[in-house]
Amino acid sequence: MEKQLNYSFIIPVYNRPDEIRELLQSMQELEFPSSFEIVIVEDGSTLSSEEVVKDFQKKLQVSYYFKPNSGPGDSRNFGMEKATGDYFLILDSDVLLPPNYLYEVNSYLSQDFTACFGGPDAAHPEFSNLQKAINYAMTSFLTTGGIRGRKKAVGKFQPRSFNMGLSKKAFEASGGFGEIHPGEDPDLSLRLEKLGFETRLIPNAVVFHKRRIDWNKFYIQVRKFGMVRPVLNLWHPGSGKITYWFPSYFILGLSVALILLLLGFPLFFLCYLLYFLIIGTDAAVKNNSFDIGLAAIVATFIQFYGYGTGFLKAIWKIKFLKLKPQIAFPKLFFKDARQNKTA
Repeated sequence: MEKQLNYSFIIPVYNRPDEIRELLQSMQELEFPSSFEIVIVEDGSTLSSEEVVKDFQKKLQVSYYFKPNSGPGDSRNFGMEKATGDYFLILDSDVLLPPNYLYEVNSYLSQDFTACFGGPDAAHPEFSNLQKAINYAMTSFLTTGGIRGRKKAVGKFQPRSFNMGLSKKAFEASGGFGEIHPGEDPDLSLRLEKLGFETRLIPNAVVFHKRRIDWNKFYIQVRKFGMVRPVLNLWHPGSGKITYWFPSYFILGLSVALILLLLGFPLFFLCYLLYFLIIGTDAAVKNNSFDIGLAAIVATFIQFYGYGTGFLKAIWKIKFLKLKPQIAFPKLFFKDARQNKTA
């Protein structure tokens, strides 16, 4: 990198003013010698964050824009069009930044520039037990194999938009995020790869991800993740991996294990019990909490069941019924996103 990058944080928000306040408070503590820009994009909210942003405008270089609701991907594109920086740092509104976040990002890019990066997420010590259990299920090597940012566990890394960096050049070449949600971030990563841009993991660029969810919302979220993946595989031939089938295999195997148990053959079922015991023990030890260990077992089951059944549903509709994704899953698409773009 020949010169110091000018960073613009891009943060879409929908009816979450309290989250924006907490995020901006954490950004006040960033340890970085140069100034940085923050762009808040209100995505058609009825609970405005404008007054919250005004409270910080004397302390931070932060701007606020309101636009009609068109989804987080299109809102990020809107924000990047308005931003003045040459490198965009994209965050979800439900994250908090540790003081060293921007220092770690800049240090990495200064030594080994990449047009697009992603960073891991972690649970803050003050998060609830539920949030910590879900964070474990989403990030542990024992549950996801490290695809969300565990060093040495990933090949070509596909950044997630809760913690993602994108150069202005890459944004302009790719057109930014598409209209699907969720799944707009791996879709962008795959398109960037086709355009010759590299995506990488910055292991030390960690954010604290609150995940504003209860059990039901978590189930809905991971089920959508499962439904999206076959759509991405259809759009990007050759991007599919056998690992995407693992949650489905896991749930199908568990069903077989239960049937065999009823027939007097418990061994297969005992293997599943052992796995969940390992999950619970590992989560309890890492979080120093028996309750979090139990909750992590529940979170892991919900994650596998939701993703696995969503994935199979999408395979059935797209591969066998030959339905177009927009017809099969209309709720995954923001149809008017492109029409709402503002230059």
